[in-house]
Amino acid sequence: MSRPAEQLIERHRVACAGFSRVAELVRPEQWDAPTPCPDWDAAAVVEHVIGFHEFLVIRPLGVRAHRPRAGPAARWAATSTALFAALDVPGTLDRVTELPGGGHGSPRAMLGALTVDVLVHTWDLARAADLDPALDRELCVRASDAGRGDDAGGASDMFAAPVPVPSEADTATKLVAAYGRDPGWVSPRSRGPRRFPGGPSRARRAAGGRSPG
Repeated sequence: MSRPAEQLIERHRVACAGFSRVAELVRPEQWDAPTPCPDWDAAAVVEHVIGFHEFLVIRPLGVRAHRPRAGPAARWAATSTALFAALDVPGTLDRVTELPGGGHGSPRAMLGALTVDVLVHTWDLARAADLDPALDRELCVRASDAGRGDDAGGASDMFAAPVPVPSEADTATKLVAAYGRDPGWVSPRSRGPRRFPGGPSRARRAAGGRSPG
């Protein structure tokens, strides 16, 4: 596998590890909590992230994720396991696939937009559960530089209009605001954010300790 291909996969691995860490910290009573996505509770955010990966990468590759019927965090964990088991096979990234809705794609064509989707929804899930999203700064910078795209099935149509933020705002704030989030959004159930154990470096260790480059 070429170095650029490895970097693309590893960046997504880091983003998914961060999402996993937040999902694992959501308490059972918080799964029906509202989120910055008006129509979705916390569980629905996880199901969206699962579904996006299933539709755009996992199913087109002919891979099956053995998910339990219940438990959003466990369902996502099974999805992530199946995803990276497939992506780690040499040649998979550039394999031409048929998308369930018609047309063709490849994991390489989808992965960048999926990484941004995971980052933004990590923030959504963390805010719903009073957690620090601890988004990886390097990934946020890359995502912000790339801007809102319409690859991965018209992802730009899935977000509200950008929210203005000060120029001195941090990279994570700028990213979520660009994708229609109000950085000041607080859950009506909020008791104040719990710190994310270990911060972004822990997500990198969970992803194998490698920098995405």
